[in-house]
Amino acid sequence: MREMKFGRRRLLNLILAGSTLAAMPACANAPERSRIPQERRPPPADGIVSRAGLGGDVSYAVIDVGSGNLLEGQGANRPLPPASVAKAITALYALETLGAAYQFRTRLVATGPISDGVLRGDLVLAGGGDPTLQTDQLAAMAADLARAGVRQVSGRLLVWGGALPFVQEIANDQTPQAGYNPSISGLNLNFNRVHFEWRRVGSDYSVAMDGRSNSHRPAVSMAHVRVVDRSSPLYTYQRSAARDDWTVARSALGATGSRWLPVRHPELYAGEVFRSLAAARGITLPAPELSRTPPAGRDLVTHRSEPLQDILRDLLRFSTNISAEAVGMMATTARSGRPSRLAASASVMSDWARVRYGMSSARLVDHSGLGAASRVSMGDLANMFRRAGQEGALRPLLRQHQLRDARNNPVASPGVDVQAKTGTLFFVSALGGYVAAPGGRDLAFAVASADLARRAQVAGGNVDRPQGTVEWARSARQMQQALLTRWAQAHSS
Repeated sequence: MREMKFGRRRLLNLILAGSTLAAMPACANAPERSRIPQERRPPPADGIVSRAGLGGDVSYAVIDVGSGNLLEGQGANRPLPPASVAKAITALYALETLGAAYQFRTRLVATGPISDGVLRGDLVLAGGGDPTLQTDQLAAMAADLARAGVRQVSGRLLVWGGALPFVQEIANDQTPQAGYNPSISGLNLNFNRVHFEWRRVGSDYSVAMDGRSNSHRPAVSMAHVRVVDRSSPLYTYQRSAARDDWTVARSALGATGSRWLPVRHPELYAGEVFRSLAAARGITLPAPELSRTPPAGRDLVTHRSEPLQDILRDLLRFSTNISAEAVGMMATTARSGRPSRLAASASVMSDWARVRYGMSSARLVDHSGLGAASRVSMGDLANMFRRAGQEGALRPLLRQHQLRDARNNPVASPGVDVQAKTGTLFFVSALGGYVAAPGGRDLAFAVASADLARRAQVAGGNVDRPQGTVEWARSARQMQQALLTRWAQAHSS
């Protein structure tokens, strides 16, 4: 995911300067030869990069999909952070390993028989790694459990997330309140985010934490927040054995508002929400407890996720970090066994990318691109898009990339079609995908800008938007816009 929320990427349009006809001299006689208008030429790429003034490194590569020829490049062999463009690698990795029809399973497992409405044993909420499980789906599972005749459990309510390794946070240089940097487990809920809402009441605040969805708003107690008198930091976090403890600066709150905070106890979070939903169905359950061993018993209820193809399409559209990490680690589990940690899984994917797509520069530390230590060259990345484009696996999953002007209005670009994945970190901006140029020529491209010295000055701070990052990202997107326009014009058939 990125260090910006799930907002749409704004692109700025650069009007290409064309040469104009010189003024005709004033004379009585017509000229002996007619003047031939000069062909409108796109500006040179190095001029576009220079005018952006981004500092740090700028690298790009443009490849003809049909021939494989490198048409343009600058620093194409220099490894840079790919940011969320890394999710395109993860999508290909998961598709090849798991298959487009793969579905994650979340189960309710009984360790004993059901007699007179009582389950004589434990009930286990067992995750299968699904990153898309939401409260509404847990509510449907509770309804199915009631239809199975369960009204009470004589044993424990266990929650198991061992299908994937537990990851406390994807990257360790983010603000504690960054909802796009949650924990990851084999049992996830609501993208492992809890909804925090506040309202001023007199001189104090009323606060609430819940696991809301479209139809339900179950309150949770495993996440707790206190409003404190201070100017900074905005938020602090402390993880205890069974609870997420937050504080928030009073000065950061207005009269009323809300935001999503990351969850660091995902299994207990899912268990508490499920217990509340089951109670609404007349099922009495004890407080959830963590299970360290895979469940052994009879499956009472099974929820299946959408097919992987659909999960990946949403993953690339909304750039959800937890989805990238879950599908990446599940692919590694299927390929070589359950990884010990996230970095080990990313290393397996990097090895795969080097063999499968010749990406010799690939050194990835996660599956989402949130970790700024990941590296890949734009030449390797563009070539991956080229080969995947020939295979037809990736392009159907990518979004149309709308060209826009300086006021964020869509720009009509006849004959130009861009499908791409964006990536943004503080002082890092990347874009990769395809350009269909006028005349039908098909181009694969990747471009990245990274001022890692400036990033080092702000990473790890407790500020949602450090000074200078918004303006820098705007300039980077403007440069990308101008380069896309140039490539479409310069390499049309």
